[in-house]
Amino acid sequence: MTDPTAERSATAAEDLAFAAAIRRHEERLQRDPTSLAFAQLADLYRKAGRTGEAIALCREGLTRYPHYTTARLILAKSYLAQDDFDRALVELSAILEVSPRDVQSHRLAAEIHRRCGRLDQAVAHLETAVTLDPGDRESRSLLGLLRASGLGEDSGLRRVLGDDTFVTPAFGALCLEQGLLDEAAYVFTRMLRKNPEDAGARERLEQTLRARLRRRG
Repeated sequence: MTDPTAERSATAAEDLAFAAAIRRHEERLQRDPTSLAFAQLADLYRKAGRTGEAIALCREGLTRYPHYTTARLILAKSYLAQDDFDRALVELSAILEVSPRDVQSHRLAAEIHRRCGRLDQAVAHLETAVTLDPGDRESRSLLGLLRASGLGEDSGLRRVLGDDTFVTPAFGALCLEQGLLDEAAYVFTRMLRKNPEDAGARERLEQTLRARLRRRG
């Protein structure tokens, strides 16, 4: 049985260590304002929820080091944390223009396109990601779902879902409530492929994918 007091103590210790890491990097940057450490500090700010500071720090640092792709990736993640998809994609495109084999950028671009309902673009980036990293099981799994091919061909429910009669918000929500997460993702993906502007299907698909991650975690 988990001890709540021990859990709180562990969390408090982690918070203190995180705050100390931020202070160390801030001090390092104060000593040498031209240091590449700005990217590490920006990433710590991002993880602490201080995304505005992370963005400002990355943008300032990139004026000195415009080809520092690590900083540009952190900037893209920070924009994504603010749901600023367009700016995030601008940064990712800049990275992929010079580093087309950057797997993290392809994964992040796939996530953004997926969240915007652009499933074909998301699939294209995931296909590149799994080609570059064949061991990337999560991208491969997402690829199957976004292709609407994530269910086994011999699945009875797959055969049912082949009929558009059941590709509805209500049936997708029922699958989600019952913990049939792949099936729910299949429904919402099919809905998005029919209508990429369906905000409800986009939201439900993201909810389903978050539930899959929690289950795997």
